[in-house]
Amino acid sequence: MAKAARLGALLPLSRWHPAVLAVAAKSRKSEPWCVAFSGGADSLALLLLLWAHFPERRAGLVALHFNHALRGRASDADAKFCQSVCRALGVQVRVEKWQDAAKTTSEAAARAARHGFFCREMSALGARKLWLAHQQDDIAETLLMRLARGSGTGGLAAPRPVQSMPDKRQHLRPLLTVKKDEIIQVLRQAEVAWREDATNASDDFFRNRVRRTVLPAWAKAAGRDVLAGAALARERLEEDDIALEAWLDRLAALKRSTLDLGRLAGAPRAVWRRALHRWLLAVRPDTDLSRQGFELLLRAIEVGKSTRFSLGVTAFAVIRQGRLTLKKSQPFPI
Repeated sequence: MAKAARLGALLPLSRWHPAVLAVAAKSRKSEPWCVAFSGGADSLALLLLLWAHFPERRAGLVALHFNHALRGRASDADAKFCQSVCRALGVQVRVEKWQDAAKTTSEAAARAARHGFFCREMSALGARKLWLAHQQDDIAETLLMRLARGSGTGGLAAPRPVQSMPDKRQHLRPLLTVKKDEIIQVLRQAEVAWREDATNASDDFFRNRVRRTVLPAWAKAAGRDVLAGAALARERLEEDDIALEAWLDRLAALKRSTLDLGRLAGAPRAVWRRALHRWLLAVRPDTDLSRQGFELLLRAIEVGKSTRFSLGVTAFAVIRQGRLTLKKSQPFPI
């Protein structure tokens, strides 16, 4: 496809995030690569670039399109467009239509349904790599959204160029070094048409409001390239997050369902916080402990005094002899 080759010349691999290129270089030749493909500018550019830059991988490329069914005929037209593009490229495409769609669906519900589809298809294919078309604007938007809810370094370091997922899967985002405007520009230069999602022009979703109102105001107030600044901050936050996780690993404070508080002695509070978070994920992955409750439990383990802390009606966190363990509540007799 001449347009894909032209696009590849306009956005060479040297512009991609180096961490993603390192992973791609080590990927087995027989391993299928899945691409999240909505039909929009970003995902179309990514699919065409993968096709152009990795000719030896074309037979193993699989485009995954999730039809959210939230825009009626327009959503169905997106699916047909994606199928048409893939036919022209000779790329396999898998499509699923959301059967539980509702006009009042939240961003979180739509994302969960979409990624559920990705997981099922990747499992069926035996695939471990999912390519996603997030770009530099997405970094700034995500940073502002997560600041609003008080995220730590782990949350603020999203979206990561290489993100490890359960079952040894990896999410790869090579275009985090490229701005949205540049993607639009090179698509136009290559005379490539894409699908526009009309909901992106509305203010119904938080991300849209940040994109349409907050980011322009922020850039105007700063008088500088805030997208590049946010991308640099994200890189630094990821470095810090990895360092803190490595520090906690070396302390080896968590053994199965027991957190050894003595091993955390002298460590910064950020390490204690991560240790408690890991312990909760290990013993109560479905916990509904509030932010305030987490902070109270964090202070309790720092003090280390023997106590019990309620984790709901079915369990207690027990601090005793310098260790944090889980004790399940006994049901009341009927």
